[in-house]
Amino acid sequence: MEQKLMSKKKPSFPINERFNRYLAKYNRNTMIPVFYEDLLRFSGSIVVYDQHEEDTFWVRCYYPDHERLEIDESLKKVYTILHSDGSDDSLEFLNIDAIDYCTFGNSKPFRVKVRNILNDSFTYFYVKTADASRVYGLEFEHLLSPHRINFLVYKETLIEEHIAGIPGDVFIEDHMPTCSDREQTQIAKQFVKFNERCTVRLLGDMRSYNYVVIPTHDFDHVQYQIRAIDFDQQCYEGNLKVYRPQFFKENFKMVKLVSEKLQESSIEQYRKEERSLLAKRIINTKSRYKELIRCMINDHVSTGDKVKNLRQDLYKYTNDVKFKRASTMGQILRTALDFVKRNYEDVNMKRLLS
Repeated sequence: MEQKLMSKKKPSFPINERFNRYLAKYNRNTMIPVFYEDLLRFSGSIVVYDQHEEDTFWVRCYYPDHERLEIDESLKKVYTILHSDGSDDSLEFLNIDAIDYCTFGNSKPFRVKVRNILNDSFTYFYVKTADASRVYGLEFEHLLSPHRINFLVYKETLIEEHIAGIPGDVFIEDHMPTCSDREQTQIAKQFVKFNERCTVRLLGDMRSYNYVVIPTHDFDHVQYQIRAIDFDQQCYEGNLKVYRPQFFKENFKMVKLVSEKLQESSIEQYRKEERSLLAKRIINTKSRYKELIRCMINDHVSTGDKVKNLRQDLYKYTNDVKFKRASTMGQILRTALDFVKRNYEDVNMKRLLS
């Protein structure tokens, strides 16, 4: 199914000067002491297995002794820049426990485990190549989703914070079957909203291992949220179904849950809720959003054929003739978001006049 929906391999797109200026203005672009290429110089590795002794597609990297000390110090510095003010005050209390390399997917990221030796707590961050599609995806996630996200870009290197949660594929197999009826209904609702959010903002490839489910305990029950963790497929593919998580076979059990737990009227209500929230976020981040979308309009993050196919799909889906005039992925995304914003404003105006 995925080979029909998606290209076999997505190329990496460079960050152009205009986008770099935007990133610098909003403190995303800052000098860091280590690059993605530096971490590629590992001298050996071993496979990382999960608790069930399954291959995780990550390998633990080992570096020559004369390089490891310098790499560790640089990575600790990166951590303080990402999460604090970048000062050296806390470096002595940090330890780099592991550097893992992913052998699966497009981005081939490094995952760095950082531990605070004072209280033994730890977290992760990721070192990746700075693909423009991914960085646009991260920034749109920050502006238009319910969540904020922290990342840094310097030249060809991207530093990305870890998003905590239960991987979607693990949650679907191991956790969802034991959830109560009420919890499953809530999960179904969140999947509908997540599906709508991805569709409207054209965030693709949300197979179950590219998002996490986040349980939050609230008095006598548990609330669930679904959050994207991979932004590689922001506005690249030409098939609209790629931007609709419901069409991936890995999400079949989620789709089945929606059909079992929700009526059509409820599904439509939750879709409208999510579109309204998106419209409000566009309005509330008006200046920054406009700067970002202008960067993307003047950028090339896909191919001409994919742009043509996607605008045709969206025209058929919405009957909005403005999609036919879009010549870049940025213009397509602006048209999609304007469509949602315009509908929201029309409804509000009718309500005020009634």
